[in-house]
Amino acid sequence: MNNWLLSGIAVALAMDAFAVALGVGVSLPTLTRRHYFRLSFHFGLFQALMPMIGWFAGRSVRQYIVDYDHWIALTLLALIGGHMIFAALQTDQNGRKEGDPTRGYSLVLLSIATSIDALAIGVSLAMLNVSVWFPALIIGLVASAFTLAGLRIGRQISAIWGSRVEIIGGLILILIGIKIVWEHTL
Repeated sequence: MNNWLLSGIAVALAMDAFAVALGVGVSLPTLTRRHYFRLSFHFGLFQALMPMIGWFAGRSVRQYIVDYDHWIALTLLALIGGHMIFAALQTDQNGRKEGDPTRGYSLVLLSIATSIDALAIGVSLAMLNVSVWFPALIIGLVASAFTLAGLRIGRQISAIWGSRVEIIGGLILILIGIKIVWEHTL
C-alpha cells in the first residue's frame, strides 16, 4: 500500500473523530488539557485497534474470497462512506449536550462509534493481503491529531462544519474503493 493511499484512508477515517471532537469542543463550556488528552488518546487508540481486529478476522476468510476481495473492499468502503454522508446530512436536534462526553461510558461509546469504520478497513486490508501494523499506527496517529484539531476548532467555530467534514470523509472512502477495483481490473 503506497503512502498516498494510506494517508487518504487515515484522513477519511479520522473525519468521524474530527466531527465528533468538533461537536464536543462546541458543547463543553470549558476545555482542559485532560479533555484534549482523554478524547484524542481514546479516539486514536480505538482507530488503531479496530483495523487490527478486522484484519485478524479477515485473514481467516481470505482464502475463500480472494477472487472477489476487491469487490468486497469496494462494497465495504462504499457502505461506510455512504453511511458517513447520510449521517452528516441528518439534522441534529439535540443541541448542546450536558455532561462530559470525554469521561466514562460516553467516552467508550464515542470511541467505538468513531472507529467502527476502521474495522472494515482492517478486513479490507486482510483481503488485499496487506500488513495491518503500519497502517493501524498511522490511522491511530492521524485520528488523534484530527481529534485535537477538532476540539480546538470546535472552540472557535460553529458545529455546522462537522457535517461537511464527514461528507468529505465519506466521499474519500468511496473513491478509495473505486480505485481498488480499478487497479484490480487492469
